[in-house]
Amino acid sequence: MSTHSVLIEGQWTSSTGAKTFQALNPATREALPDLFPVSPWDEVERAVRAASAAFWRVRGWPGDRFAAFLDRYATNIEARAAELVAMAHAETALPVEPRLAKAELPRTTNQLRQAATAARDGSWLRPIIDSAANIRSVFAPIGPVVVFGPNNFPFAFNGISGGDFAAAVAAGCPVIAKGHSSHPGTTRLFAEAAHEAARDTDMPPGFVQLIYRTSHEDGEKLVSHPLIGACGYTGARATGLVLKAAADRVGKPIYLELSSINPIFVLPAAIAERGEKIAEELAGSCLMGTGQFCTSPGLIVLLAGSQTDAFVESLRKRFDAAPVGTLLGEGVLTHLEHGIATLRSTGAEVIAGGTSGGGAGFSHRNTLLRVSGDRFLAHAEALQTETFGNSSLIVVADNSDQMSQIAESLEGNLTGCLYSDTAGQDNALYEQIEPALRQRVGRLLNDKMPTGVAVSAAMNHGGPFPATGHPGFTAVGMPTSIQRFAMLQCYDNVSRPDRLPPSLRDKNPNGKLWRLVNGTWTQSDVV
Repeated sequence: MSTHSVLIEGQWTSSTGAKTFQALNPATREALPDLFPVSPWDEVERAVRAASAAFWRVRGWPGDRFAAFLDRYATNIEARAAELVAMAHAETALPVEPRLAKAELPRTTNQLRQAATAARDGSWLRPIIDSAANIRSVFAPIGPVVVFGPNNFPFAFNGISGGDFAAAVAAGCPVIAKGHSSHPGTTRLFAEAAHEAARDTDMPPGFVQLIYRTSHEDGEKLVSHPLIGACGYTGARATGLVLKAAADRVGKPIYLELSSINPIFVLPAAIAERGEKIAEELAGSCLMGTGQFCTSPGLIVLLAGSQTDAFVESLRKRFDAAPVGTLLGEGVLTHLEHGIATLRSTGAEVIAGGTSGGGAGFSHRNTLLRVSGDRFLAHAEALQTETFGNSSLIVVADNSDQMSQIAESLEGNLTGCLYSDTAGQDNALYEQIEPALRQRVGRLLNDKMPTGVAVSAAMNHGGPFPATGHPGFTAVGMPTSIQRFAMLQCYDNVSRPDRLPPSLRDKNPNGKLWRLVNGTWTQSDVV
């Protein structure tokens, strides 16, 4: 059986590595037939040097060039939609419809096209001109970017098609995509479409490259390589922190999305007003995609009372009645089992599920746990263990002050939500809890579950550690996400126009670029 090639320096070439791996079908636990290589360091080094050479070729190119590639790539993906969906379904067991075909694939092409629009417009560059002092500054591409994709979004966060990839290309950075071992075949198909788009839009060899897997040691060397500008990583916290330490040692930016339990505070008057409806929404959000969304609610905070008891019972019944989905792989199942064991050993009581099985392939019964507010506050770190999958923990607080203390004890999260009543009876409690919750989440929601992440310019898919490695950046939303892969460049007393990038010259290069000229945002030329 032949081993699939890697994409390096504009060519599909046989890997020099002796080690191979196969993806598993999560629904059957059987290995899929294709073999993929584990790239040795000399191969990774070739990719890095090719990306560096490509960067020096494209440095200074107008945004139109990168936009043309992104648009062509989106079109190529749509032409191969059926093939991509079938492969991703086999490798992840995610449903064909609506998840893969009707939701995630259109989202992927949409964000590629949004990145193209941002590249053409150029306003993400944020040019600033002080003509009196003759100082001008602008964001510019940082250099080759490495993107590590996660297991749970084989399209929209894939290392060679997802948001990090799109943002890096829009910034003008070559990308080395490191595929995820759970869906290498899907990643290969994307890489073929990207390679065709790069060829058709005259991108240099090495602008888009793919390696499937490396050793852990080589992964650390890759993120800290002198020729790499920055990295994007979405995945497990333990692995991400190892990569961060390696990048930090040499001062390389690395943008991480790690773990999040996405707390939901359901206030008492909201339960009295529409408890059944909220329970339905909550169960649906917790179990959507078998709980394998990075924004899935893993912590539910309630105020003790008889109506709360009825709400918990309604939620329990919904967890019991819902079908058990298939997890993305053996590693996800193992991590989920360990997480639930940690919660139980710290005092949480299982009120639904709690054991493996119940569904096809890698599966675990829908699990709901409960713990008191006192116990949570006494063991807040352990009881915030992420159980990535179809499991959530209910915390029942004794009083409103304890609810506030719980909010104050939270780690950083991607999202946090408050459900309150429409008549205003929860307003005082909302105002008590919201300030603490606001500081611990990237996106604050009201009366809405967090599992959807809209591809919007206003979206923040980020948050304080450990949700991400830095609270000031988002992994979703153009043009804001592009600036992760940029550096601020200042020109002082550079008076000759030909020595300035077009965005900093007196004439606006396209008439659409927003620039801060002498303290005023404008699209006009410098007078």
